[in-house]
This record gives sequence, structure tokens and C-alpha cells, in this order.
Amino acid sequence: MKKLKSIQTFTITITILFITMCILGHNALAQVQIVTSTPDFSAIAKDIGGDKVEVVSLAKGYQDPHFVDAKPIFVTKLNQADLIIYNGLELESGWLPLLITGARNSDILAGNATGHFDVSLSIKNKLEVHSAPVDRSMGDIHPGGNPHFMLDPRNGIPVARGIAARLIQIDPDNAKFYEENFDNFISTLKLKISEWEAELAQFEGTEVVTYHKLWIYFTTWAGFKEVGTIEPKPGIPPTPSHIASLIKRMQSLDVQLIISANYYPRKTPEIIAQKTGATSLILPTMVNGQEGINTYSQLFDALVGEITSALKNKGN
Repeated sequence: MKKLKSIQTFTITITILFITMCILGHNALAQVQIVTSTPDFSAIAKDIGGDKVEVVSLAKGYQDPHFVDAKPIFVTKLNQADLIIYNGLELESGWLPLLITGARNSDILAGNATGHFDVSLSIKNKLEVHSAPVDRSMGDIHPGGNPHFMLDPRNGIPVARGIAARLIQIDPDNAKFYEENFDNFISTLKLKISEWEAELAQFEGTEVVTYHKLWIYFTTWAGFKEVGTIEPKPGIPPTPSHIASLIKRMQSLDVQLIISANYYPRKTPEIIAQKTGATSLILPTMVNGQEGINTYSQLFDALVGEITSALKNKGN
């Protein structure tokens, strides 16, 4: 009987030790819980945080980040988060603020300089900033500037710097780890930017039409010139008269390229391409926007590769 009790006590002790080790092991692998609004920030956070962080993106890479369904599980994730990273400039204004409030987590509320990271505050080269009054008749206008700044890869640098700084504040014991990963990320990104710019240089001045006003950071960086949009105003569906006018303009300028995000309707760009002879490209705008794009650099490998390939084919 005593032997049986000893065995039971031993078994219970081993079980408790095993559970404790599992918990400690999990905490060691995920010391910092990070929630991001989009996968771009998630990918950069993973590159810097490595196995010291656990990261989840609320939006999928193939979704329009303006419109994301606010799922109850998001509140749970935010309640457990040490850090929220989001775009700002009203990109997520229709869904994220209510989730943050509902999460009841003081660590991630606005005003907490460590756990609340509005990335737009780190971006210096904001485009299309409106100083005059803005109203809804102008379409989906963002007074503080166009929010799609992550489509300029140079903006990955201040974003990564901000993420690294917050991880060091939250988890100072692993500061050296985060600093080294940040340095590696920046050196790799800068090298890739030089390669992409060299590839794009031969097409400087290329005139393009886009579906929505979200490519301005990319086209400015690439040295392209946007001469029209399929939407008459941001967020306003195209009308037949607007499309007819756009086709005439493209024909007069001999525009060879139409660029659309892969979450916008494809029929209209295809019709315009048929009428003008331009190439219509349906492209991802974020990490995980299509298969094989798992990092921020891979996003631009895909974008630069597809665009330059299309322009080279046009030149042949």
C-alpha cells in the first residue's frame, strides 16, 4: 500500500514538473505577445523578435485593410497583448479602435509609449497630406496623408527601428538579441533596396494608371508617373463616363501599364487593358498577399519582379 502511494506521489510530482516546464518553455519562446493590424508589421516584428515573441496579424495579406471584420477572437488577442502595432492615418479607423477599447488592456491603450505603436508617427515622408478642410464628397481622403506608406520599402527602416525600441523596453533582458536582429534586418533591406532601384532605374518616368490611390508611395519611389486612376475619387466606384475619359487619356499618352491591388474588382482593369493595349497587373500589396510572400523583402521582390517583367515585355 505504501509502495502504491509512493508511486502515485511520484507520478503526481513528475506531472506537475512536466506541466511547469511546458509553461516555462512556452513563456521562454513567447515572452512578448504582439498584435499587428497588418501582416507587414507582423513580418518585421518576427524578423526582429525571433523566438522571443509571438506575433499575430488581425488583417490577412489579401484583404483591404480599410475593411476588416472585427471578430471576437481579436479582442482576446488584444487583451493578452504586450504590444499593438498598427498603421495609423485612419487606415484601420473603421474597425481597430473599438477592438482596442473592448480588449480592456491598459498596456496597449493610446498614450502608452511602450505598448501602443502608431507606425505613421515614425514616417517622415508622408505623401498627399491635406492642409485644407476635407469632406466625404472628396472620397476616401485621409487628411494626415496617404496611409499606404509601407509600399515604399525605405519606410521599413523607421518601422523596424520603432519595433526594436519597444521590444527592448518591454523585454530589456533580450535587448542585445533585438539589436542584433534589427541591424541584420536593416543591412539586408538596404542591400535589397539598392538592387530593386537598379532594376527599376531603366523604367524611370514610366506613366501608369492605378485602380485606387494606394500606389503613390511605390510609384514615387520607383520613379513612375501616375496619370490616372480607375476610381474617379478614392473609394468611389468608377462610372462609364469616367472610364471612357480615362481610356481616351491613356490612348493619347500611350500608357502601357495598369496596376491594381488583388482585393479590387478585376473586370474593369481588364476591359481598359483590352481597349488601350496596356498590360493589367493584379498585385499583392502586403506580406502574405499571395503564396510565397512571407517577408517584407519578398513582397518587393514580387512587385519589382512582376512590374519590370511586364515593362520589358512591352519593350520587346
